[in-house]
Amino acid sequence: MTTVTQNFSLLSDRINSLSESQTISMAKKARELGAKGIKVINLSFGEPDFQTPQFIKDAAKKAIDDGYSFYTPVSGYPELRSVIAEKLQRENNLNWKAENIVVSTGAKQSLANALLCLINPGDEVIIFSPYWVSYSEMVKLAEGVPVLVHGSLENDFKPSAKQLEDAITSKTKMVMYSSPCNPTGAIFSKAELESFAKVLEGHENIFVMADEMYEYIRFEDDFYSMGSIESMRERTITVNGYSKGFAMTGWRVGYMAAAKWIADACDKIQGQVTSGTCSIAQRAAMVAYTNLEPTKEMSKAFLRRRELIVGMLREIPGLKVPSPQGAFYVFPDVSFYFGKSYGDYKINTADDLAMYILNEAHVSTVTGEAFGADNCLRISFAASDENLTLACDNIKKVLARLV
Repeated sequence: MTTVTQNFSLLSDRINSLSESQTISMAKKARELGAKGIKVINLSFGEPDFQTPQFIKDAAKKAIDDGYSFYTPVSGYPELRSVIAEKLQRENNLNWKAENIVVSTGAKQSLANALLCLINPGDEVIIFSPYWVSYSEMVKLAEGVPVLVHGSLENDFKPSAKQLEDAITSKTKMVMYSSPCNPTGAIFSKAELESFAKVLEGHENIFVMADEMYEYIRFEDDFYSMGSIESMRERTITVNGYSKGFAMTGWRVGYMAAAKWIADACDKIQGQVTSGTCSIAQRAAMVAYTNLEPTKEMSKAFLRRRELIVGMLREIPGLKVPSPQGAFYVFPDVSFYFGKSYGDYKINTADDLAMYILNEAHVSTVTGEAFGADNCLRISFAASDENLTLACDNIKKVLARLV
């Protein structure tokens, strides 16, 4: 039998052009230290540290007993899509019907579906930066060109309408952003979204991908969807899901809402890749929006943790620590420590600092380089108060060694 030796040149250009997810990579390194008996406080994870609410678990158990063990429609059960459409109308002023909803195996698939359906080779996709690590790689997978528009720390990392306007070219096909943002926790206000819409009104062939996955984890009352602006209704793909707001990361249920012709295209591509997502998870998701109390309690816990971690990090000399408006990440500027050293450690980048903190403080974070912000670290506060306190203490001690 002939065997093929390991040769990355035999892999497709498509896969060789992609970068490994830095969040997954850091979690892997943390596990490697754990395997050596070293206790690592993991603040690199992007998932709530809460259990899925019991009433959702009960719905899943009932679905199993009721025999929901067969293939589902590619876009999801019609009943679930109707529930989602009603939620979007009720809470987001998005007037879609079930036919406009496509349920996928996580919001990540929803994002990929839409990109693969709308982006041709060479099309430019403007990404508000800092951004979730997979955006740029998904654009590359669709053979598009990521164009990063950077927000300043002084404006909570949010780009301006002028920056958006300046980035648009004849090749621009889409704008992507998340609100609340992963990794910064920033939320775009109604006025900011309207200013973006004003710019885009003159470019009728540019679409918007609005990732609202962290909608329910926010620390302010107001929340607005780009798709609720009349001029942007038909051109906005709204992506959301159950992972963050209902602590259902492993259930893998996300969805997108868009004009029917876009939804139909996403149904078409999903039918050739995965078909419908897990039947049991879908039946469980159907009841989630009937009771938001556990979600509200979880959000209150994250607010308390935000106050704790922001306060402690601001006590560390040199760190610039904005206070996130939502999600469960803090995104400090750590450039004060660039050029410093301790023993064999030379800190020239955020990646260097993340590895130094992992090895010396035994706290895992994620380099901001992965999110388009070279001067920052992403630190998750989806952890207990005790672990957050210990982690910040450890980080403060090891940073004090750098000279």
